[in-house]
This record gives sequence, C-alpha cells and structure tokens, in this order.
Amino acid sequence: MTSKVSVIIPAFNEESSIGRVLDALPQHNLHEIIVVNNASTDRTAEVAREHGARVVDEMRRGYGQACLTGIAHLDDPDIVVFLDGDFSDYPEEIVGLLAPIESGSADFVLGSRMILAGSRRALLPQARYGNRLAVFLIRFLFQHRYTDLGPFRAIRYDSLKKLEMQDTNFGWTVEMQIKAVRHKLRIMEIPVKYRDRIGVSKITGTVSGTFRAGTKIIYTIFKYC
Repeated sequence: MTSKVSVIIPAFNEESSIGRVLDALPQHNLHEIIVVNNASTDRTAEVAREHGARVVDEMRRGYGQACLTGIAHLDDPDIVVFLDGDFSDYPEEIVGLLAPIESGSADFVLGSRMILAGSRRALLPQARYGNRLAVFLIRFLFQHRYTDLGPFRAIRYDSLKKLEMQDTNFGWTVEMQIKAVRHKLRIMEIPVKYRDRIGVSKITGTVSGTFRAGTKIIYTIFKYC
C-alpha cells in the first residue's frame, strides 16, 4: 500500500472478536486503526488496545454515531476503510478493497457478501431478504445497481468528506451508498468472503433489531429521493 489508509472499526461489546479482527489486518501497512468503543460494557476497549488499535470512546449508542466519531478522529488519510468488529468479514481482504482506489479506477469500493454463494449462506435470512429489498429500491429510485449494503467498504477521504454523512444508526450504510451515487463517485463492488459472526448480532440477531434496522433503512432510501 502506497496510500495512507485509516481503518475505522465501530465496536459494541466485541471483546471476544475484536482482537482477532485486529490481528488479521496488515497493521504494518496501515496508517492508523481506530476502534470506536461504542458504550461497551465488556473489555472491548482494553483488548483493542492490547492488539494495536487506537481506541476512541463514544458513549452515544449507534452504528452511524460510532462511524462519525471515528471520522472526527482521523489523521488526514488518503483512504478510509470501515470494518465491523465481529470477525464476520475477512480483514485481510482489505487489500482487495484498496486496490481499485490506489490504482485510480474507483473512489468508493464496497465489499459485497451477496456475490459468493458461501458468503450469502452465512448471512441470516432476514439480512439477505432485507438487502435484496434495499438494493432493489436503490436501483429503482436512483438508477444504480448495488448487490449489498455490506459494512466492509473503502472510500477516498476527499470523497467521504463530500458526502457529509449524518445518520447515527442503522441508515449509515445506505446513506453512504445513495450519496455516492448522487455525487457521481466512481463506484465498484468486489466479492468478499463472509462467515458467522462471533456472538449474536445486535441488529439481525433479534426481532426488534431487525424491524428497527429495516424500517430505518427504508426510511433513509426514501428520504433521499
């Protein structure tokens, strides 16, 4: 990697997985790794520090809020990567996400879990169906074909700043993807591997979480029409 790459990892109660995520990243090639400790009640922050991350505390709960806090603490990178802390993604695949940006062929690269059959099977059914509905609506309303709302993504820092991200919870990923289309970013999707997360999902692992996330994602899509 020739670019300055910053990685932001929002984390809420991920002490059993965050160390494995950090160990799988090519830390020697990265400019910085920021773990945003999103009001965890376990040892997430301590474990993250032990495994080489800079920890930023954010007591206001919400996936988008944690991402916004991470952005506010960036040290002027060239590229920003967002990655979950549950070890469901394969952090070493960061190299594949960065390559199109470093080569100058893309501004925003999304790691899609819906392209490889094994990755699709690892997603909970409600996540698969929710993704399909969301990307259908984006295609219909914004004329861009995505396959996923995957959290593993890389974007030029200059492009990220133009998007002026706002959402503080479940609408974060879809907000970024819609705004990327509206700002005419060069968008690319690449297949990424995906596995069962460590622990229970805070979103799709419960009925209430699934309902709240789905409602917010649909609301966000229509908000930007």
